[in-house]
Amino acid sequence: MRWDNLFDDLEGQLEHELSAEEHDLRAEEERLRLGRLSLRDRIVAVHEAAGRDGGDGIRLFLIGGAVLRVRPITFGRDWFSAAALGESNGVAQVIIPMASVGSVAFTRSQALASLSATPSELSQTSLPARLTLSFVLRDLCRRRSTLDLDTVGGACLHGTIDRVGRDHVDLALHERGEARRESAVEQFRAVPLSQLVVIRLV
Repeated sequence: MRWDNLFDDLEGQLEHELSAEEHDLRAEEERLRLGRLSLRDRIVAVHEAAGRDGGDGIRLFLIGGAVLRVRPITFGRDWFSAAALGESNGVAQVIIPMASVGSVAFTRSQALASLSATPSELSQTSLPARLTLSFVLRDLCRRRSTLDLDTVGGACLHGTIDRVGRDHVDLALHERGEARRESAVEQFRAVPLSQLVVIRLV
């Protein structure tokens, strides 16, 4: 009987050690997965968890100090489009470069949902997810869209994009409500992409 007790004891110890080792391994895998998450991945996860209605949106603290509550719509590689909620003129469509996000205020449920994200380098990416901010700006240029560019310095520039360079856009400034005609252009501005905080579609 003593041998049986000894073997039972050894078997119990071995099971306990294997269980602890497996637990440690799972914990390490989870730490590695969380370490690969980008802020974009977490915002995408919150958007997907909110479902079709988008929930109450998320609150962004942008570089330069602006605070914006948005409901994300489409995600690109380094940008996302969203409906800006609580705007004085109703709901506006905006494009937000990820580099302009200073921080995100998640609710408790959003924070938990955001942690279920799949790191973007492991997930299948759609076509929009591969498009860069420069591509989107070139499309707005081609369409001759009138827009507002909010910049890091606090300026809000209104006009039409004439061209998109590697690291900047050329904006023809004109009066709100005017079409971009040579006679209506008041000034030309070359704006570095690094200075863009929010692009508002007018």
